[in-house]
Amino acid sequence: MSTPDLTKGDFTLPGEAGYEALTLRLAKRWGADTIRDSDGTQLSPKITRAGYHIYSTLCLVRSVNAWAKRNPDKLQQNFLMSFPVVAEQGTVTIELLKGYFREQFVVNFKDDPKQWWQVFDRTTGREVQKRQWSGNARRGTVTIRGAVPGHKYTVNFLTFRIWEEISMYNHITNHWGDRDHLAAVDPMHPGTRRMLLAFLAQWLKDHPDTSVVRFTSMFYNFTWFWGDDPNLRYIYSDWGDYAMTVSPRALRRFAKKYGYRLTSEDFVNGGLYNSTHNAPSRRYRDYMDFIHDFVIGFGRQCVDLVHRHGKKAYVFYDDHWIGVEPNSPRFAEFGFDGLIKCVFNAFEVRLCAHAAGVKTHELRLHPYLFPTGLKGEPTFKPGGNPTLDAKNFWIDARRGLIRAPIDRIGLGGYLSLVEPWPDFVNYIGRLAREFRLLKSFHRGDRPYVAPFKVAVLTAWGRLRSWICSGHFTHGLELNELIESLAGLPVAVEFLSFDDLREKGVPADVRVLVNCGREGSAWSGGHYWADPEINRILTRWVRKGGGFIGVAEPSAVPAPGQLFQLSHVLGLDRDRGERIANGKYQYAAPAPHFITADLAGAPDFGKDVDGIYTLGAGTRVLAGHDGSPRIATHAFGRGRSVYLSGFKFTHENTRLLHRALFWAAAQERTFPVWNCSNLRTECAYFPRKGKLVVINNAGTPQKTVVILGNGRSRKRVRLAAHGIKILDL
Repeated sequence: MSTPDLTKGDFTLPGEAGYEALTLRLAKRWGADTIRDSDGTQLSPKITRAGYHIYSTLCLVRSVNAWAKRNPDKLQQNFLMSFPVVAEQGTVTIELLKGYFREQFVVNFKDDPKQWWQVFDRTTGREVQKRQWSGNARRGTVTIRGAVPGHKYTVNFLTFRIWEEISMYNHITNHWGDRDHLAAVDPMHPGTRRMLLAFLAQWLKDHPDTSVVRFTSMFYNFTWFWGDDPNLRYIYSDWGDYAMTVSPRALRRFAKKYGYRLTSEDFVNGGLYNSTHNAPSRRYRDYMDFIHDFVIGFGRQCVDLVHRHGKKAYVFYDDHWIGVEPNSPRFAEFGFDGLIKCVFNAFEVRLCAHAAGVKTHELRLHPYLFPTGLKGEPTFKPGGNPTLDAKNFWIDARRGLIRAPIDRIGLGGYLSLVEPWPDFVNYIGRLAREFRLLKSFHRGDRPYVAPFKVAVLTAWGRLRSWICSGHFTHGLELNELIESLAGLPVAVEFLSFDDLREKGVPADVRVLVNCGREGSAWSGGHYWADPEINRILTRWVRKGGGFIGVAEPSAVPAPGQLFQLSHVLGLDRDRGERIANGKYQYAAPAPHFITADLAGAPDFGKDVDGIYTLGAGTRVLAGHDGSPRIATHAFGRGRSVYLSGFKFTHENTRLLHRALFWAAAQERTFPVWNCSNLRTECAYFPRKGKLVVINNAGTPQKTVVILGNGRSRKRVRLAAHGIKILDL
């Protein structure tokens, strides 16, 4: 077997005109084979002609600002809901943009408000008849007549977005002063599409040194509504909501294709909008499919044009990725050559690796080379520690990298910022070598996984594999759980309720996980009201399946119960309705295989309380104030495990690991290729004969690895954040 070259290749460096010497010096030091530009930077001929592959960043919809200013009616739109106003008398006037950031939005009075807008009495939930209200374009208001004093009223109205959100964020974060405020044009208009294709054709001619066109996603942004109050700067944001794709033209085309009309309320949803966290309606899923089809069609035209100019096309899985859907079975239809995902942690690595239909999967690492981080914390400025930031991000991401193959890594931002930070420069060099080594193990090999498969059941299924909504949302049980899962030696797939109803549980799945709060897309929400779902899973567990429920699994309110699979779990939740009903008194917690590595009471962050057991068959392994926190239950030939919450920690990751094996009735095989120290993890590559052991802690650790025969063991010492490779 040839020894891989760890000194160069598979690394994308952000370059910067004016810092040519630094760019070329670090390209050589970090072993870069590619140099890219970033938002706010350019590459000079000295860089583009230095013999490296060149990535050029392009966001089509915000690259034609002069045209956008001349065609304000072709800007992207969305529905907003006004802030509620309580009527004091029979006539009430609502200022539509009150509370919103007026540099982002302009109300669209051009397209007939009576056709597209809606006014609601939110106290009753009923729409106000159109003859009862009128709009005033000059004042930006709607006046309602015949209002009921004491009732709350809102208006769903259309707006043009006059400042694109990522431009707005970068502008404000980096103090870009008098630079242009970029606006995003809407390619749903045929004229806009023709203009964009002509622009792209000329751009490709003007960039002869570009090897890869790095589309900063495609056409539509994730949803991000800003406010004018600094205490409510972000009124609503969701990385999976299609709210930013709406326009009268899109709605008319949808109605023609699907045979029914959508309304503003299908998007506004009482102010909840269509957050990915909420179980979607069938109407909204139809609209998502409609936009996905449009983005694929026009996106393919753009990709084909890039290919005709002899260049590759990569897409960035962030920013304007709505409609791109890299986890969709149709993603390959775009014809992209590569996918780039910015990552903070392990499940984002798995998300990038999971996307089928591209040859190259690339990670853009953090920290981004900006003075401050996403939350305004110092990074490359006084008070920052970018080296420690890079280590911590890498340690989290590395857990995913030892489980799933990634082809390339890179950085983004202003390279000039690293000059005063020699420790950071040194560390990135070591990190790049480590990545190349891990990549070499995946080539022609796969790491060992448990002898059973795990499926995660959500309302979204595969479409939202390894993601909830954007980056890590701390405190969200499923986000925390899939971060633990991303580094464990188990094969994982994501199932939707539609999948389950149509095909049942896949034959190779031994454990099913359902995690989330009542009403959420992650627990399932309204899907649990379907008796067929309950029948399928009840039968599956009874015949030997394993079910792990976290927080409020299978939850939808029904007379006498909340958890629809309470009979499988052996417990349910009382939210106060059962104050007159007796509750079974469970026995004191006792030692168990699942809790063997738990030191003291579990820390799940925010627990679900009010859990009560249904009888002696439910074994409580940990509880608090009479409410079980960890419990097991046998159901027929199957097993269930309940956890009252989840938080990503070393201890809880080990707890989940054990729970999966217990639910699968595979306790006997648990020690194989596993570490004794829960702060360490390992991956065994059988064809290469390599055992990778990693330290996930910032302090030195010792661990013991049980080998494949179940008897032999290897003792390993690891430096802080360290890694060891053993030849077996």
